[in-house]
Amino acid sequence: MKAEITFMPEGKMVVVPVGTTVFDAARRAGIPLRSRCSGMAGCLMCKVKQLTESGLSAPRDKERLKLGTMLEDGLRLSCQAKVTGKASVEVPEDPLRAAVRRRLAQQAEEDTLW
Repeated sequence: MKAEITFMPEGKMVVVPVGTTVFDAARRAGIPLRSRCSGMAGCLMCKVKQLTESGLSAPRDKERLKLGTMLEDGLRLSCQAKVTGKASVEVPEDPLRAAVRRRLAQQAEEDTLW
């Protein structure tokens, strides 16, 4: 069986076998997700926000333990969540890219002052 997942804000969609982790589906879609633990739920760097109520497996004990109340906000570990149907997740902006974007915006604002 096949499942479908869309990665936002890029809007990239990929079809994968049911049971594929969101992390692996992101790799297939060319979406970079940070990780240091090789999918062992140890680094918490691969968090994504679940945008659909269904389409992903329910959090298991390891993910519940690591994320705690963040699960209530829709955050999931992409290395632990498995695609089970039609799903959509939001990938957070890479922290380095976000810092560069903020600095460029600040620079542009300073340039308009003169």
